Amino acid sequence: MAFRTLDGNEAVASVAYRLSETIAIYPITPASVMGVHADDWAALGKTNVWGQVPGVVEMQSEAGAAGAMHGALQAGSLVTTFTASQGLLLMLPNLYKIAGELTPFCMHVAARSVATHALSIFCDHSDVMSARGTGFALLASGSVQEAQDMAAIGHAVTLESRVPVMHFFDGFRTSHEIAKIVPLSDDELKALVPYQGIEAHRNRRMTPDHPVLRGTSQNPDAFFQSREAANRFYQAFPDHLEAVMSRFANVTGRQYKLFDYVGHPEAERVLILMGSGAECALASRAGLGPIVGGSPAGAGGAQSQIVRDRRRQRGRTGRAGPANQHGDAGVLLCPGRYPAP
Repeated sequence: MAFRTLDGNEAVASVAYRLSETIAIYPITPASVMGVHADDWAALGKTNVWGQVPGVVEMQSEAGAAGAMHGALQAGSLVTTFTASQGLLLMLPNLYKIAGELTPFCMHVAARSVATHALSIFCDHSDVMSARGTGFALLASGSVQEAQDMAAIGHAVTLESRVPVMHFFDGFRTSHEIAKIVPLSDDELKALVPYQGIEAHRNRRMTPDHPVLRGTSQNPDAFFQSREAANRFYQAFPDHLEAVMSRFANVTGRQYKLFDYVGHPEAERVLILMGSGAECALASRAGLGPIVGGSPAGAGGAQSQIVRDRRRQRGRTGRAGPANQHGDAGVLLCPGRYPAP
């Protein structure tokens, strides 16, 4: 088995580059390195898994990058981008459109604090949590190996489900962590990607040969019927994601799930975590539920659960609530704080 030593940004960029045809970028710490790698590889003539050199374009801002990737998606191209923090917020208007149009797309975010009273370049999840309402599925990874693998899973599942994916990992803590990983080969990536999904995406492109009407203005009656009609794609997304994870396991031998439980089967306390904090918690005696996507489940028998929300949301403090419909146990929600036990 061959290994490579690299950081999280390069691991993710390597997968995204090889599974894309168009890459729109604008630098922002700590995601800049992913765009730099993509630009360098394109300049050197490095090809994707289909033997083409992806087109890499740097725009005047993240808003410009979002417009470029939206336009390329409408033309039927396989597109990606990399961003963080305020850069992600500048992309939000286009992300709402991309999700509303059910366009397959996977982007990668090195999660970072959104600047408030001051700028901070270090990681929390305030940027990706700000994008929850866009309609993107959020896919989290907690290590360099996971970041590479989830990047590939994200690109595959969006083509199967038509739900766009925002893959994120902790800025600096994972993006700049140097680790030894098992790299994904071109053959493994090609085995993971559904070619029927690519063909379907191509067939939905805008072309004068098959004109379609998009971007209309609708009254509430028609608008909300269309919103409701999209529900079935989101309801089916967890099944698509689990199927892709199983296919990934068949290809690589590494099995991922929406929710993993690590710990004693009768743990008295359970931590539910997303991101790199899960690796630290593995050293403790508490039960651990790392989440990569979807909602936590499977730890309902614990006497208490502590949910760690890696962001500081103003006006919120830790609060207790029922862990299940019977109220048998309390859940302590910790929104960016570490309350006293």
